Amino acid sequence: MLLTITYDGRDTQDLGYLLHKNPYKVQKYELNLGTAYVFYPEVSDTRTTAALLLDIDPTELSKGRLAAKNPGLFDYLNDRPYTSSSFLCTALNRVFGTAMSGRCDKMPELAQSQLCLTAHVYMLPCTDDSLPHDFFAPLGYSVTVEREQVSDAFPEWGKSPYIDLTISGSVRLSELLEHLYVLIPAFSRKHYYVDESEIDKMISHGGSWLSTHPARNKILYRSFMMKRDYAREALERLDEAAADTEDTGVPTDSNTAENEDSSTKHIPLNTRRYEAVRAAVLASGSASVIDLGCGEGRLTELLLREQQLKRVGAADISVSALDRAKKRFASLPEYQQSKLTLMHGSLTYTDKRFSGYDCAVCAEVIEHIDLSRLGAFEKVLFGTAAPAVVIITTPNRDYNDNYEFLSGGELRHSDHRFEWSRSEFLSWAERICSEYGYTAEISGIGDESEGLGMPSQMGVFTKCR
Repeated sequence: MLLTITYDGRDTQDLGYLLHKNPYKVQKYELNLGTAYVFYPEVSDTRTTAALLLDIDPTELSKGRLAAKNPGLFDYLNDRPYTSSSFLCTALNRVFGTAMSGRCDKMPELAQSQLCLTAHVYMLPCTDDSLPHDFFAPLGYSVTVEREQVSDAFPEWGKSPYIDLTISGSVRLSELLEHLYVLIPAFSRKHYYVDESEIDKMISHGGSWLSTHPARNKILYRSFMMKRDYAREALERLDEAAADTEDTGVPTDSNTAENEDSSTKHIPLNTRRYEAVRAAVLASGSASVIDLGCGEGRLTELLLREQQLKRVGAADISVSALDRAKKRFASLPEYQQSKLTLMHGSLTYTDKRFSGYDCAVCAEVIEHIDLSRLGAFEKVLFGTAAPAVVIITTPNRDYNDNYEFLSGGELRHSDHRFEWSRSEFLSWAERICSEYGYTAEISGIGDESEGLGMPSQMGVFTKCR
């Protein structure tokens, strides 16, 4: 499999410094999956091309655990050595990892400069001609696709399922490498075992641009074709990362014009949800609040910033989530940290620490509780803790028809025990009000879809005096 990167301009031999690879010799790298070679087919003052060639031995690949359990001819005769796939991305990260990070000690200014770069990806698996444009054009590239006949002698065999892809544009080299690293696997499923660390890789290399990419859902669900839960988690984390960036005032999309109308910018659903909850907490006049099911503490952090709130609690059943929350809170000013009480606990067991707060928040939590334990949750929250105000958000199942990756009543996340329609949430709220002495105001969060409502729904419950 072959990838070439061409730099057109002045002093283009400096591409060797940016890639940390000498243009005047062939370099060889032994990888677990094969051997990678870096060489330069052309070097001049005005045009330099670097090539990454990956030589894979299918026999060595066949010695894995999966092949040992399911031996067959395909393990030895397949397209793996020839097509650009996730194997190429593994080599890209291994061989050009420093360049991908944007580091070049000898020429730091050039590493941060927009360069006239062209990348050629040969034999890329792709049967949908729209994918290359959908993936690369929004990033500012000119996209060219070449697809040959399977056989000139047998035209009835049709076109090849592989393409030669060319993308070109004015871009930093590190950005080009990251775009290729993230997007190439979206053309075909990854060939190696995928675990949760792949989500971290996706966020690390794509977080700055993927969150606002118009085809991000398609990219993620194709990248994690066999792991839909990972795709959904990656979407949630991208939304949260984008929200963090917005809060610091740093643009989430490097291609967005500075004078762009803010109404046209993508606002992640997580951001809208947290803002809706924060506004409801402040509107209630509460001086203290507890975030039940706080997770990694994103919402809790927003609440800690509010001067109106003098005391803030946060509880979750996940120890690892609380550990990540602690790291988040460690960067807050000391006076904000002093307001916080962090707790490990379950929402289906009575806990006296949950009592004494003016307001309780359960943001996207209730749907993670087994229906058989829902009564216990209701008693703990509305009966025992019984704060003056309770704010609950949960997905609107009606809206799921808008998600192309969901079918046949599938839920948005594998850990969801249920998802309520708008009428079901309203019926539940009415029962809670009747049994525990509250009134409720129901609203939606997010962009409204005709006939389907909004993606999230929120109930603000107020204790009757």
